[in-house]
Amino acid sequence: MVSATQRAEQVGACCLRLEIRDESVCHYVRRSIYPSKGIKVVQPPCPQKYGYSRPASFLGDPEEKTLKLYVDRINADGGVLGRKLQLFVYDDGSDSSKANSFVKRLILQDNVDLIVGGSTTGSTMAMLPLVEAHKIPFLSMGAASVIVEPVRPYTFKLPHSDRMAAQKVLDDMKARGFTKFALLSDTGGFGKSGHNETVKLAKKMGMTIVSDQNYGEKDTDITPQLQKIKSSDAQAVFVFGTGQAPAIAAKNYQQLALQIPLYMSHGQASMDFVKLAGKAAEGVRMPTPALLVADQLPDTDPQKRIGMDYKRVYEEHYKTDVSTFGGYAYDGLMMSIAAIKKAGSTNKAKVRSALENLKNFYGVNGIYNMTPTDHMGLDQQAFRMAVIKDGKFVEIK
Repeated sequence: MVSATQRAEQVGACCLRLEIRDESVCHYVRRSIYPSKGIKVVQPPCPQKYGYSRPASFLGDPEEKTLKLYVDRINADGGVLGRKLQLFVYDDGSDSSKANSFVKRLILQDNVDLIVGGSTTGSTMAMLPLVEAHKIPFLSMGAASVIVEPVRPYTFKLPHSDRMAAQKVLDDMKARGFTKFALLSDTGGFGKSGHNETVKLAKKMGMTIVSDQNYGEKDTDITPQLQKIKSSDAQAVFVFGTGQAPAIAAKNYQQLALQIPLYMSHGQASMDFVKLAGKAAEGVRMPTPALLVADQLPDTDPQKRIGMDYKRVYEEHYKTDVSTFGGYAYDGLMMSIAAIKKAGSTNKAKVRSALENLKNFYGVNGIYNMTPTDHMGLDQQAFRMAVIKDGKFVEIK
């Protein structure tokens, strides 16, 4: 059986479980990792079930939609190793402690074989100890470098790291002659890790953080922090966070008539940010996977075809903009299936080995090359720098 689960809240966990059961057993075992959707492969004539609870965030929604869409397509093509996939969706209520509680249930009670999930750093880190203790192959959709540093045997990561995002942004600042900037980060796991990576990198690059501010992930007004930044001698502002708050920061930034450049992390690489921020999004720069600028890439770029294919299928089906967050779910699903096929089963040790030795895996977020010392498998070339112009992401050459 194959099971997948996805988070349905803004800071919940999103995961995919894959499991193939013994062919002699005709009943199925529901294996899904909470909070999320579950996909499982069942062998006819065993019963098949499908259900989901609608996600309530800009992270969970495109992830759930992507998994549902591609599970249906995979099933139409015969499933995985001759078995059909089933999808289940669960909700953790944006509570990392629930992610830990339910991953325990999934491992000890539901016997999951592989997990793709943890949409955020917080939920991922809550799940990680149990996943490692029980030796379950785990592909996280959280972004922080701490997820795979140090390398843990069974834990892998799909998104570009916070360190990569900081490097891309600071390189762009320095190329424009900016050496003093303000850092505005959220107090969640992603923001804290991004803050720490940016601080270390700025020091290494000889750049100065002249105003270091933070905000809560659920804050609805970030004007006080931006006023402090405005009174400093910062040449640019870097906002490191996810969720809706950075869009509020962009609006407050515009209201205060700040004239210095505004940068965001890849946690805002989505048209949802543009829609939420409105006119305040214009001119904002941020690193993004190739997906959001796929149509602008040369035909010789290997990222163009896969990005355009995913974008076309997703947007034609849902009549809404594609998202990099849905792209992480796509890569997680396809990478899991590739590893299972390579292993010829869901034997945990074999799947783990297949993941660790995955080479030249073309995903929508980059070309993955995993190694025993690198469980992310992406390099800086997988990131593009973009600016929002006329309500669209435009690659900065």
